Amino acid sequence: MTTKSNAGYALDELNQETNFGGVGGLKHRDIPRIDLASFKVRKQEIADQLWTASTEIGFFQLINHGIPQEQVDEAFDMTAKFFAFASDVKAKYPLGKGTNAGWEYKSQVRPSTGTADNKESYQITLPRMAQLWPTGDEIPGFKAAMLAFERANWAVGMKVLSCFALKLGFKPDFFTEAHDPQSAEYQSTLRLLHYLPMTNAKPEDYTGWRAGAHTDFDCLTLLHQRPGQGGLQLCPGKESAELEWTDVEPALGVITCNIGDMLRRWSDDRLLSTLHRVRMPKADEYLGPRYSLPFFCQANKDAMIQGPGKIYDQISAHDYLQQRIAANFAQ
Repeated sequence: MTTKSNAGYALDELNQETNFGGVGGLKHRDIPRIDLASFKVRKQEIADQLWTASTEIGFFQLINHGIPQEQVDEAFDMTAKFFAFASDVKAKYPLGKGTNAGWEYKSQVRPSTGTADNKESYQITLPRMAQLWPTGDEIPGFKAAMLAFERANWAVGMKVLSCFALKLGFKPDFFTEAHDPQSAEYQSTLRLLHYLPMTNAKPEDYTGWRAGAHTDFDCLTLLHQRPGQGGLQLCPGKESAELEWTDVEPALGVITCNIGDMLRRWSDDRLLSTLHRVRMPKADEYLGPRYSLPFFCQANKDAMIQGPGKIYDQISAHDYLQQRIAANFAQ
């Protein structure tokens, strides 16, 4: 199998995604919750649990992950302060073409829907942040807080990916070396998300999605959510004609994780990159702004993606990510 397809996109994942824009149904599923306590002692047990979750549903939740709740709360507080700026202030830090760094407003168009997500975002990809940090006068402590939060998420992500390296037969630090933050090729991204509030909403505004159905570009996503600000839904079984969606409720102390398409390829399709979206709130639910903080473990640009069974041709992480970004952001 190659990276090419006869359909509209060069990547098979994108051509599949164009078929997933329908409303679908609802279905309850249990999301596996995995305890990372005593990680070194329990690594084989944890790896087995992660593998089962990731081959059966593609989503799981982490507890006792080591990121203090106070640090998560600080990151959310800084996020709200950034998005509270007027548009002309945020526009000083624009998302550059193909960079995954900077601020954008309603510019992400999903192949599944063909319409822009109802949100704005600010992306932190460390080697590309020149002139993109708000000043200390604008948000005191913002850069220090986000650099610390980025690194804390990277450390958790590398623990999880080391378990997948174990299960796939790679060397223990295979994925850590492929996500080396000291390299100029580093492209993991911390993304601050602000889903817009339902102000003066009309009945039709409650239909559809704040973020259209998609799979993630990366190896692994770590998502922080705030209790009371739900909307995330997942749907494994992408082959189904009628998709059935499951709500993933936020909870304190929990990181919700999902496998991305990079790791799906690196596993020769054994690990599931699961479809997900953010639905609009219902009229009787919380209608204010929704904030979330995903960290995307995206392999360094020069990493070559190919699984042990070599069912896909090799592709660099740079080329892979650029094709995914180009399909989502019209610039």
